[in-house]
Amino acid sequence: MDFLSEKLNDYVEKHSQPEPELLQKLNRETWQKVLVPRMLSGHLQGRVLSMISKLIQPINILEIGTYTGYSALCLAEGMQHNGELHTIDINEELIDFQRKYFDESPFGKQIFQHLGNALEIIPKLDKTFDLVFIDADKNNYPNYLEIILPKLKKGAVILSDNVLWSGKVVEDLKDDDEDTKALLHYNKLLNEHPRLETVLLPIRDGLTISRVVN
Repeated sequence: MDFLSEKLNDYVEKHSQPEPELLQKLNRETWQKVLVPRMLSGHLQGRVLSMISKLIQPINILEIGTYTGYSALCLAEGMQHNGELHTIDINEELIDFQRKYFDESPFGKQIFQHLGNALEIIPKLDKTFDLVFIDADKNNYPNYLEIILPKLKKGAVILSDNVLWSGKVVEDLKDDDEDTKALLHYNKLLNEHPRLETVLLPIRDGLTISRVVN
C-alpha cells in the first residue's frame, strides 16, 4: 500500500534533502541484485532517519535488521565521532554487500555487523544505546522491545518500521496472520508502556518514534 500518491511523494522528495550519492548507488544496486528491494528504506524515509539521528547525536546505535545497509548508513550520519553502530541481521548472503558500502562511507570503522538471531545477540552487547531502529521479523517486535528496554537510558529513542503493515492493522484480522497480530500488540505496547512516549507517523509503511521517559 502507498500512503502517498506517486506525484505527491515526488514533490515531498524534491523538497527534502537530496539522497547522498553513495546511497543512490546502494539504492540502485539493491533494486538490481537483491530480492524484495521494497524492503529498502529509500530516499524519504532515509532522510527522516538521518534527521532524527542528527537531532539526537547518539553515541551508540542499535539496528535490528540490516538488509543491504541503507538505513544503517542514514542513522550513522548523526552518530558522534567516537560512536558505534551495531547492526544485526540473519541473512549471511548480504554481509559482503553491506560491508562494501559501509567501507565506502566515512563510518566504516564505526559500523559493526552481527550475524544471527538478534534475541541471542543483543544480551551479549555490553552497551547502552541512545538510538534503536527496529526493522526485522515483525512477529518478534514485542520481544525486541522487551530485550532492548533494559539497555536504554532516559531520553533514548526507539524507531520502529513497518508498523502500519500495508494497512493491515486497520483491516479485518485473519486467524493465520501472525505478523499483523504481533504488530497490533506491539503498537499497543508502545502507546501504553509507562517508560515510553510514542508518536506513529504515516511515513512510507508506518514509522513510530518512541522516547524513553524514565
